[in-house]
Amino acid sequence: MLSMEIELIELVNILIAGIVCWINFVVVDTFFGLPKKPGVAGADVIGKKIAKVGGNLNGGYFMGNIVCSPDASAGTLFASIFYYVLGSKGALIASLLIYIGNRLCNDPGYAGTIGAITATILIYLFSGFMEPQYFIGGMVLAIFSIQGFHHTYASKILGNIAKKMGMI
Repeated sequence: MLSMEIELIELVNILIAGIVCWINFVVVDTFFGLPKKPGVAGADVIGKKIAKVGGNLNGGYFMGNIVCSPDASAGTLFASIFYYVLGSKGALIASLLIYIGNRLCNDPGYAGTIGAITATILIYLFSGFMEPQYFIGGMVLAIFSIQGFHHTYASKILGNIAKKMGMI
């Protein structure tokens, strides 16, 4: 009975971390204009293909940008992993690696770096009652909800969020 209670608590922690991670990376990436236009090579193709199957073009651009360059989704995942392994200093190393990755991809933006930094802050703030490993699982769920579940529906949600934030 005790192990089922522990498993339930772990599942709840992963879900909470997933919601926090999802909000972090979607807000940061939207703020930095990922739904507005394709920022790197390949994002345009992905956005147009998603729109062609009934999705939202701007949401498709968002999805294409996070596939083709390390944006806030990658920043949040890297920060979670590095925080778990090396603590808060490790998460800051992750921010530097994401920054370098953006430059290597010829990405002019800073969404990935800022996403890693905000994730580091969030993990630190939650550290009193939630361990960093839950953010790794939570971020995997957050990425899956955007990239792996249903492209058409996800692109429409992302497009609507960008519209409500005044970014498109």
